[in-house]
Amino acid sequence: MAKEAKPAGKKIDALMKPLTPQGPLAAVVGSEPLPRGQVVAKMWDYIRKHDLQKPTDKRVIVADDKLKAIFGKDECTMFEMNKYIAQYLK
Repeated sequence: MAKEAKPAGKKIDALMKPLTPQGPLAAVVGSEPLPRGQVVAKMWDYIRKHDLQKPTDKRVIVADDKLKAIFGKDECTMFEMNKYIAQYLK
């Protein structure tokens, strides 16, 4: 017996749900609603464009003024970044 296909478009995955960046996060990625994955991708674009990775350890992000407002500290690991981003997504 063949399984029935799930109806497309019924439920939006939590990672694909558009969220609106607020406050200092909006200053980096813009204020348009975006899925969480695109917000993270835009953050990485900003980090690479402004050369904000520690040369000796690329997992560490060295915050400039805009990122310091998001992270609340001078450095942040790439693993911690999502925790700080989440508080500015509504």
